[in-house]
Amino acid sequence: MLDNMPRGTIVIEDLEIGMVRSLSKVVTDRDIELFAEVSTDRNPVHLDDDYARDTIFEGRIAHGMLTAGLISAVIGEQLPGHGTVYLGQSLKFLAPVRPGDLVTAEVEVRDIDYSRRRVTLDTRCLVGGKKVLMGEATVLAPSGKFD
Repeated sequence: MLDNMPRGTIVIEDLEIGMVRSLSKVVTDRDIELFAEVSTDRNPVHLDDDYARDTIFEGRIAHGMLTAGLISAVIGEQLPGHGTVYLGQSLKFLAPVRPGDLVTAEVEVRDIDYSRRRVTLDTRCLVGGKKVLMGEATVLAPSGKFD
């Protein structure tokens, strides 16, 4: 399930400090299986119920980078959107995401360097209102002006 926030590009000339966009998605068993396949990260804590039950998580969890990928979706589709170039991302994993969790990824504009087209974004993912991931992204935003 994705929320109904607008999609598309917000060029740097139209960005404002405090602007926020988000999406929400239920993380499914299939998502975890596909991520394991694509990433080749087949750690049994993600895929094997019996194994995962005996870990500190007491059950299967989604890959942290699967959760972080939702931030990339917000940046690439909504804020700033199409044409954005990812320059960097820091992440801190605060709590596990489990199959069936509804994850909300939020991106907020914290700083804008208009002359260099650099934008600093606060990034976070939440489950049930609790932060499970936080970080900061730096991007090169598209411009409405032709160079």
